[in-house]
Amino acid sequence: MNAWEAAALVLLAAGGPVCLWGVARGSAVRRLTALSLLSTVVGAVFMVLPQAYARPSYQDLALVLAVLSPAGTLVFTRFVAGRPYDSEGPERESVRETS
Repeated sequence: MNAWEAAALVLLAAGGPVCLWGVARGSAVRRLTALSLLSTVVGAVFMVLPQAYARPSYQDLALVLAVLSPAGTLVFTRFVAGRPYDSEGPERESVRETS
């Protein structure tokens, strides 16, 4: 085991369980914060592991994660927030007026 692998192990051992606990428990804001932090920890691990294995092409996975993580956070926020309208929202009223 070299220093890069040890760094990845420390990142996962220190940050991973804390983030997973935050995602599983707590309010919606805490879960969202823990999810964002977890994606940052995993992205850092994905940046360290290519150095450990001398495979720079594996860093592409970290870059893809960095691009998709904010989109995942927005999707999670959308599901937590729910629909901004109730079932009798404005789109229902426009249908009633035309019929």
